[in-house]
Amino acid sequence: MLLRTGILLPIALLANEASEPRFLDRTVTSNGVTYRYVVSVPGDWTAGRAWPIILTLHGSEERGDDGVAQSKVGLARAARQHPERFPAIVVMPQCRPGTDWRSPEMEAQILAALDASAKEFHGDPQRTYLTGLSMGGYGAWSLAAKYPDRFAAIVVICGGIQWPTPARIENEEPYAAVANKLAGVPIWVFHGNVDRNVFVSESREMVKLLRGLHADVRYTEYEGVAHQSWDRAYGEAELPVWLFHQRLKAR
Repeated sequence: MLLRTGILLPIALLANEASEPRFLDRTVTSNGVTYRYVVSVPGDWTAGRAWPIILTLHGSEERGDDGVAQSKVGLARAARQHPERFPAIVVMPQCRPGTDWRSPEMEAQILAALDASAKEFHGDPQRTYLTGLSMGGYGAWSLAAKYPDRFAAIVVICGGIQWPTPARIENEEPYAAVANKLAGVPIWVFHGNVDRNVFVSESREMVKLLRGLHADVRYTEYEGVAHQSWDRAYGEAELPVWLFHQRLKAR
C-alpha cells in the first residue's frame, strides 16, 4: 500500500516477499511550496535501528509534479528488482519542469525531503549516500560539492559539470573546482562511451582530476553503450556492496 498524507492508496508490487521495499508517497513544503516525493522503505524496516539512506536524483524526462514518474527509473527500479541488494531508505524527490536540480529552489526541496525522510525512518547520518543519473548526475556533482561532509559516498551516472556538454573540455576550471571540494569523498562514476546526450568527456575529465588529487574514485565506462547506462550501472552487484561499506567516520 502507498500512504499519501494519512490515506492508504494501493500500488502495484512485483512480488509479495517480505523483503520487498514499500514505496511511500510523501510531501514536503519548502519556501512555501509543497513538493511530492517518494520514499522506498525496506520490507523489514523497524524503528529499532538506524538505516542507510540514499538520495537519488532522476533525469530530465522524469520532471513534473505528479510525484510518481521518478519512482519508476534508475535506483528505484533496481531496488524493486533486487531488494536484497538495497536494504536502505531511498529518497526520490522530483524536479519541477523548466528547471534542474542545481536551482536554489530544487536544492532546497532536495534537502528538505532528505531531512524529513531521515527523521521519519531513522536514517543513519554516517551512512547517507547520494546518486544521480543524467540531469541528476549534474545535480549530484553540484550538491555533493556544496555539502561534501554530508555524504559518505556518491555515485554519478552519465552526469557532468557543464550544461549543455561540449564534445571537448576546453575550460578545466569548473571541473577542478568541483574535484577539489570532493577529493575526500568516495566516488563511483559510470558512463557509456558512445553517449551523445552527455559526452563521456564529462566523466573522464572529472575522474582524471580526482585521481590527480589521489581521491578514492572508481570509474566504469561501458563500451558501445549510449546515454541510458543507468540500468546497467545500478544492476552491478558490486555497487551496493561498495556503497554500504562507506562511512563518514572512516574518512
